[in-house]
Amino acid sequence: MTSRRQPSLFDDVATLPEPVAELIELGRRVPPNIKFGTSTWTYDGWAGDVYHRTYRGAQPARRLEEYARYPLFRTVGIDSAYYEPPEEPVLAAYAKALPPGFPCVSKVWDRITAKRLDQRVNPDFLNADLFKDAVLGPYERAFRDHAGCFVFEFQAMRGKDLPDPARWADNLDGFLRQLPRDFRYAVELRNRELLADAHGAVLARHGAAHVFNSWTEMPTLGEQLELPWTFPASFTLARALLRPGRKYADAVQLFEPYDRIRDPQPELRQDLLRLVAEAMRRRIEALILVNNRLEGNAPETIRALVAALTGEGQ
Repeated sequence: MTSRRQPSLFDDVATLPEPVAELIELGRRVPPNIKFGTSTWTYDGWAGDVYHRTYRGAQPARRLEEYARYPLFRTVGIDSAYYEPPEEPVLAAYAKALPPGFPCVSKVWDRITAKRLDQRVNPDFLNADLFKDAVLGPYERAFRDHAGCFVFEFQAMRGKDLPDPARWADNLDGFLRQLPRDFRYAVELRNRELLADAHGAVLARHGAAHVFNSWTEMPTLGEQLELPWTFPASFTLARALLRPGRKYADAVQLFEPYDRIRDPQPELRQDLLRLVAEAMRRRIEALILVNNRLEGNAPETIRALVAALTGEGQ
Protein backbone atom coordinates (compact mmCIF):
# COMPACT_ATOMS: atom_id res chain seq x y z
CA MET A 1 0.00 0.00 0.00
CA THR A 2 1.30 3.47 -0.84
CA SER A 3 1.61 5.66 2.24
CA ARG A 4 0.97 9.35 2.19
CA ARG A 5 2.71 11.92 4.32
CA GLN A 6 0.39 12.99 7.09
CA PRO A 7 0.03 16.76 7.43
CA SER A 8 1.87 18.16 10.43
CA LEU A 9 0.66 20.83 12.82
CA PHE A 10 2.67 23.55 11.06
CA ASP A 11 2.23 22.65 7.39
CA ASP A 12 0.64 26.04 6.79
CA VAL A 13 3.08 28.89 7.37
CA ALA A 14 0.31 30.84 9.08
CA THR A 15 0.13 28.18 11.81
CA LEU A 16 3.81 28.43 12.73
CA PRO A 17 4.49 29.90 16.20
CA GLU A 18 5.44 33.55 16.31
CA PRO A 19 9.17 34.24 16.77
CA VAL A 20 10.38 34.98 20.28
CA ALA A 21 9.66 38.60 21.19
CA GLU A 22 13.25 39.17 22.28
CA LEU A 23 14.50 38.15 18.82
CA ILE A 24 11.96 40.38 17.12
CA GLU A 25 13.16 43.34 19.16
CA LEU A 26 16.81 42.54 18.44
CA GLY A 27 16.06 42.32 14.73
CA ARG A 28 14.37 45.72 14.76
CA ARG A 29 17.54 47.33 16.11
CA VAL A 30 19.77 46.12 13.27
CA PRO A 31 20.37 48.85 10.68
CA PRO A 32 18.58 48.03 7.40
CA ASN A 33 21.83 47.94 5.40
CA ILE A 34 23.29 45.20 7.64
CA LYS A 35 22.04 41.77 6.65
CA PHE A 36 23.02 38.70 8.66
CA GLY A 37 22.39 35.15 7.49
CA THR A 38 23.91 31.70 7.37
CA SER A 39 25.91 29.65 4.89
CA THR A 40 23.29 27.07 3.92
CA TRP A 41 20.28 26.36 6.11
CA THR A 42 19.25 22.66 6.16
CA TYR A 43 20.41 21.69 9.66
CA ASP A 44 18.35 19.54 12.03
CA GLY A 45 20.37 20.94 14.94
CA TRP A 46 18.41 24.20 14.60
CA ALA A 47 15.15 22.50 15.61
CA GLY A 48 13.29 24.38 18.31
CA ASP A 49 15.05 27.64 17.46
CA VAL A 50 14.85 28.32 13.72
CA TYR A 51 12.70 25.30 12.82
CA HIS A 52 9.47 24.09 14.40
CA ARG A 53 8.27 21.68 11.74
CA THR A 54 9.49 18.11 11.41
CA TYR A 55 11.54 17.65 8.25
CA ARG A 56 12.42 14.42 6.51
CA GLY A 57 15.71 15.03 4.75
CA ALA A 58 16.94 18.39 3.58
CA GLN A 59 13.71 19.82 2.08
CA PRO A 60 15.51 23.10 1.35
CA ALA A 61 12.63 25.04 -0.21
CA ARG A 62 10.23 24.14 2.59
CA ARG A 63 12.79 25.02 5.26
CA LEU A 64 13.37 28.40 3.64
CA GLU A 65 9.80 29.34 4.59
CA GLU A 66 10.76 29.07 8.25
CA TYR A 67 14.31 30.35 7.80
CA ALA A 68 13.09 33.65 6.35
CA ARG A 69 10.75 34.17 9.32
CA TYR A 70 13.64 34.15 11.81
CA PRO A 71 13.94 37.80 12.92
CA LEU A 72 17.75 37.99 12.67
CA PHE A 73 18.05 36.51 9.17
CA ARG A 74 17.98 38.92 6.23
CA THR A 75 20.02 36.91 3.74
CA VAL A 76 21.18 33.33 3.14
CA GLY A 77 24.02 31.59 1.33
CA ILE A 78 23.17 29.07 -1.40
CA ASP A 79 26.43 27.16 -1.06
CA SER A 80 25.23 24.01 -2.83
CA ALA A 81 25.32 25.94 -6.11
CA TYR A 82 29.11 25.52 -6.02
CA TYR A 83 28.74 21.83 -6.88
CA GLU A 84 25.92 22.14 -9.42
CA PRO A 85 24.00 25.19 -10.60
CA PRO A 86 20.36 25.09 -9.46
CA GLU A 87 17.84 24.47 -12.19
CA GLU A 88 14.89 26.78 -12.75
CA PRO A 89 12.29 24.64 -10.91
CA VAL A 90 14.52 24.60 -7.81
CA LEU A 91 15.04 28.35 -7.94
CA ALA A 92 11.32 28.89 -8.52
CA ALA A 93 10.55 26.84 -5.39
CA TYR A 94 13.04 28.90 -3.40
CA ALA A 95 11.50 32.12 -4.70
CA LYS A 96 8.03 30.97 -3.70
CA ALA A 97 9.27 30.26 -0.17
CA LEU A 98 10.94 33.67 0.33
CA PRO A 99 9.42 37.08 1.00
CA PRO A 100 9.78 39.65 -1.81
CA GLY A 101 13.28 41.05 -2.19
CA PHE A 102 14.96 38.67 0.26
CA PRO A 103 18.55 38.61 -1.09
CA CYS A 104 20.46 35.35 -1.48
CA VAL A 105 24.22 34.96 -1.86
CA SER A 106 24.89 32.23 -4.40
CA LYS A 107 28.17 30.47 -4.93
CA VAL A 108 29.11 29.96 -8.57
CA TRP A 109 29.59 26.49 -10.06
CA ASP A 110 33.11 25.13 -9.49
CA ARG A 111 33.32 24.21 -13.17
CA ILE A 112 33.88 27.93 -13.69
CA THR A 113 36.04 28.70 -10.65
CA ALA A 114 38.20 25.57 -10.17
CA LYS A 115 41.57 25.36 -11.88
CA ARG A 116 41.33 21.57 -11.71
CA LEU A 117 38.44 19.11 -11.52
CA ASP A 118 39.14 15.51 -10.53
CA GLN A 119 42.88 16.27 -10.72
CA ARG A 120 42.56 17.30 -14.36
CA VAL A 121 43.01 20.76 -15.82
CA ASN A 122 39.57 22.34 -16.13
CA PRO A 123 38.99 23.68 -19.68
CA ASP A 124 36.08 25.83 -18.44
CA PHE A 125 38.04 27.76 -15.82
CA LEU A 126 36.88 31.41 -16.05
CA ASN A 127 34.49 30.59 -18.89
CA ALA A 128 32.24 33.65 -18.93
CA ASP A 129 29.90 32.24 -21.58
CA LEU A 130 29.28 29.12 -19.51
CA PHE A 131 28.56 31.25 -16.46
CA LYS A 132 26.06 33.39 -18.35
CA ASP A 133 24.31 30.37 -19.86
CA ALA A 134 24.33 27.72 -17.12
CA VAL A 135 24.33 29.88 -13.99
CA LEU A 136 23.06 33.37 -14.69
CA GLY A 137 20.31 32.37 -17.11
CA PRO A 138 18.19 30.33 -14.67
CA TYR A 139 18.58 32.98 -11.97
CA GLU A 140 17.53 35.72 -14.36
CA ARG A 141 14.43 33.80 -15.40
CA ALA A 142 13.31 32.34 -12.06
CA PHE A 143 15.12 34.10 -9.20
CA ARG A 144 16.06 37.62 -10.21
CA ASP A 145 14.26 39.25 -7.26
CA HIS A 146 16.46 37.22 -4.88
CA ALA A 147 19.80 37.23 -6.72
CA GLY A 148 21.60 39.34 -4.14
CA CYS A 149 25.14 38.44 -5.14
CA PHE A 150 27.15 35.77 -6.97
CA VAL A 151 30.34 34.59 -5.26
CA PHE A 152 33.25 33.33 -7.34
CA GLU A 153 35.07 31.16 -4.81
CA PHE A 154 38.56 30.26 -5.95
CA GLN A 155 39.91 27.34 -3.94
CA ALA A 156 43.57 27.38 -2.98
CA MET A 157 45.78 26.90 -6.02
CA ARG A 158 49.10 25.07 -5.64
CA GLY A 159 52.36 24.76 -7.55
CA LYS A 160 52.10 25.44 -11.26
CA ASP A 161 48.39 26.20 -10.90
CA LEU A 162 49.11 29.29 -8.80
CA PRO A 163 49.68 32.34 -11.02
CA ASP A 164 51.70 35.35 -9.93
CA PRO A 165 49.55 38.29 -8.74
CA ALA A 166 49.93 40.29 -11.97
CA ARG A 167 48.87 37.42 -14.19
CA TRP A 168 46.00 36.57 -11.86
CA ALA A 169 44.76 40.16 -12.01
CA ASP A 170 44.85 40.12 -15.81
CA ASN A 171 42.95 36.83 -16.01
CA LEU A 172 40.29 37.97 -13.54
CA ASP A 173 39.95 41.30 -15.33
CA GLY A 174 39.32 39.56 -18.65
CA PHE A 175 36.66 37.37 -17.06
CA LEU A 176 34.76 40.09 -15.18
CA ARG A 177 34.80 42.34 -18.23
CA GLN A 178 32.49 39.87 -20.01
CA LEU A 179 29.80 39.73 -17.32
CA PRO A 180 26.50 41.67 -17.37
CA ARG A 181 26.61 44.70 -15.10
CA ASP A 182 23.06 44.37 -13.78
CA PHE A 183 24.00 41.69 -11.22
CA ARG A 184 26.35 41.92 -8.24
CA TYR A 185 29.52 39.84 -8.00
CA ALA A 186 32.06 39.09 -5.29
CA VAL A 187 35.40 37.28 -5.40
CA GLU A 188 36.60 34.96 -2.64
CA LEU A 189 40.25 33.96 -2.65
CA ARG A 190 41.79 31.08 -0.73
CA ASN A 191 45.41 32.08 -1.58
CA ARG A 192 46.80 34.87 0.58
CA GLU A 193 49.51 35.37 -2.08
CA LEU A 194 46.88 36.84 -4.42
CA LEU A 195 45.65 39.50 -1.98
CA ALA A 196 47.56 42.17 -3.89
CA ASP A 197 46.83 45.75 -4.92
CA ALA A 198 46.48 44.62 -8.54
CA HIS A 199 43.67 42.25 -7.53
CA GLY A 200 41.93 45.03 -5.62
CA ALA A 201 42.21 47.36 -8.62
CA VAL A 202 40.45 44.80 -10.82
CA LEU A 203 37.61 44.44 -8.32
CA ALA A 204 37.18 48.20 -8.16
CA ARG A 205 37.23 48.51 -11.95
CA HIS A 206 34.27 46.14 -12.22
CA GLY A 207 32.42 47.04 -9.02
CA ALA A 208 32.93 43.53 -7.61
CA ALA A 209 33.21 43.01 -3.86
CA HIS A 210 36.05 41.41 -1.96
CA VAL A 211 34.79 38.52 0.17
CA PHE A 212 36.08 38.87 3.71
CA ASN A 213 36.50 35.17 4.44
CA SER A 214 37.60 33.52 7.64
CA TRP A 215 39.26 30.36 6.36
CA THR A 216 42.02 27.90 7.29
CA GLU A 217 44.93 29.40 5.35
CA MET A 218 43.73 32.97 4.94
CA PRO A 219 44.66 36.05 6.97
CA THR A 220 42.21 36.94 9.72
CA LEU A 221 39.28 39.21 8.94
CA GLY A 222 41.04 41.91 10.91
CA GLU A 223 44.13 41.62 8.73
CA GLN A 224 42.00 41.77 5.61
CA LEU A 225 40.33 44.92 6.96
CA GLU A 226 43.75 46.57 7.12
CA LEU A 227 44.32 46.14 3.38
CA PRO A 228 43.63 49.43 1.55
CA TRP A 229 41.50 47.97 -1.25
CA THR A 230 39.06 45.57 0.44
CA PHE A 231 35.99 47.81 0.00
CA PRO A 232 36.02 48.13 -3.80
CA ALA A 233 32.26 47.94 -4.41
CA SER A 234 28.98 49.56 -3.42
CA PHE A 235 28.38 46.68 -1.01
CA THR A 236 30.50 44.29 1.00
CA LEU A 237 30.33 40.61 1.88
CA ALA A 238 31.78 38.53 4.71
CA ARG A 239 31.77 34.76 5.04
CA ALA A 240 32.71 33.64 8.55
CA LEU A 241 33.47 30.01 7.77
CA LEU A 242 36.25 28.63 9.95
CA ARG A 243 38.66 29.86 12.57
CA PRO A 244 41.95 30.49 10.71
CA GLY A 245 44.22 27.51 11.22
CA ARG A 246 41.39 25.02 11.75
CA LYS A 247 40.69 22.43 9.07
CA TYR A 248 37.18 21.91 7.76
CA ALA A 249 37.05 18.19 8.66
CA ASP A 250 38.16 18.97 12.22
CA ALA A 251 35.39 21.54 12.58
CA VAL A 252 32.78 19.06 11.36
CA GLN A 253 33.93 16.46 13.88
CA LEU A 254 34.03 19.02 16.68
CA PHE A 255 30.72 20.77 16.09
CA GLU A 256 28.16 18.31 14.70
CA PRO A 257 25.14 18.27 15.07
CA TYR A 258 25.46 22.09 15.20
CA ASP A 259 22.93 22.51 17.99
CA ARG A 260 24.91 24.96 20.17
CA ILE A 261 28.04 27.09 20.30
CA ARG A 262 30.97 24.97 21.39
CA ASP A 263 34.00 27.19 20.73
CA PRO A 264 33.34 30.95 20.87
CA GLN A 265 35.69 33.16 18.83
CA PRO A 266 35.67 36.59 20.54
CA GLU A 267 38.41 38.12 18.36
CA LEU A 268 36.70 37.02 15.18
CA ARG A 269 33.40 38.44 16.41
CA GLN A 270 35.12 41.76 17.05
CA ASP A 271 36.52 41.73 13.52
CA LEU A 272 33.02 41.17 12.13
CA LEU A 273 31.71 44.07 14.20
CA ARG A 274 34.55 46.24 12.88
CA LEU A 275 33.51 45.31 9.36
CA VAL A 276 29.89 46.22 10.13
CA ALA A 277 31.01 49.56 11.57
CA GLU A 278 33.01 50.31 8.42
CA ALA A 279 30.05 49.42 6.21
CA MET A 280 27.86 51.79 8.22
CA ARG A 281 30.48 54.53 7.96
CA ARG A 282 30.61 54.07 4.20
CA ARG A 283 26.81 53.74 4.02
CA ILE A 284 26.95 50.54 2.02
CA GLU A 285 25.13 47.24 2.36
CA ALA A 286 26.92 44.47 4.25
CA LEU A 287 25.95 40.84 3.77
CA ILE A 288 27.32 38.83 6.72
CA LEU A 289 27.14 35.04 6.40
CA VAL A 290 28.04 32.79 9.31
CA ASN A 291 28.77 29.07 9.05
CA ASN A 292 28.04 26.43 11.69
CA ARG A 293 31.70 25.38 11.51
CA LEU A 294 32.83 28.72 12.92
CA GLU A 295 31.64 28.24 16.51
CA GLY A 296 29.19 25.33 16.36
CA ASN A 297 25.82 27.01 15.78
CA ALA A 298 25.43 29.86 13.29
CA PRO A 299 22.09 31.25 14.58
CA GLU A 300 23.52 31.62 18.08
CA THR A 301 26.66 33.28 16.72
CA ILE A 302 24.51 35.77 14.81
CA ARG A 303 22.43 36.40 17.90
CA ALA A 304 25.58 37.21 19.87
CA LEU A 305 26.81 39.52 17.11
CA VAL A 306 23.50 41.37 16.94
CA ALA A 307 23.37 41.70 20.71
CA ALA A 308 26.84 43.22 20.72
CA LEU A 309 26.01 45.49 17.77
CA THR A 310 22.85 46.83 19.40
CA GLY A 311 24.28 47.10 22.91
CA GLU A 312 22.28 44.21 24.33
CA GLY A 313 25.41 42.17 24.97
CA GLN A 314 27.00 44.77 27.26
